[in-house]
Amino acid sequence: MKLKMLCLALGLVLTIPSLAAANGKVPDTKGEQRENAPCDCQEGKEHHHHHMHRDWHAHMAEKEQKLLTWVNQYTPDKKAEWTKVLAEKKTLRNEWMNPENAEKREQWKKEKMAKMEELKKQFDEGKLTKEEFIKQAHGKKHLGHWQTFHELRLAVEKKDDKRAAVLLNQLLDQAKQHNQRMKEMLKQE
Repeated sequence: MKLKMLCLALGLVLTIPSLAAANGKVPDTKGEQRENAPCDCQEGKEHHHHHMHRDWHAHMAEKEQKLLTWVNQYTPDKKAEWTKVLAEKKTLRNEWMNPENAEKREQWKKEKMAKMEELKKQFDEGKLTKEEFIKQAHGKKHLGHWQTFHELRLAVEKKDDKRAAVLLNQLLDQAKQHNQRMKEMLKQE
């Protein structure tokens, strides 16, 4: 019996660190989950930069490079337009994240959170279905750009040149619309 208990305890001691390592997070003494390495960014802690922060800039640069490669391959006549739109997107994002626009960001965040609370209330009261809630919660965005990029990646994998070209043009339009919305947000007082 003692041997069985010893084997069980030894098995647990050897298994738990492996499970924790596979999870990528280590529980602290209060039971909360914290990432192994703290965020080492230079931005203030009040910003929502924690979403994939450590890899976000690298991920976006890689995605942009992949996109431009596909533009060269499937719609080379649109490369200059794509370059302009992507540069404008970076400029607008930098301007939005500028400390001078902190008040606008906070106001936007408050309005968005108030809208979410109202939608949640309507959903809880049964006035909205789950699908309606999701659609309204995402507003104009509807995650269309993500879906289009995903479809584009599939078209490229399948070597469907015509579909890839159509999706690249659609994604270009979505990027232009995004830039226009950013301009409008920056103009608001």
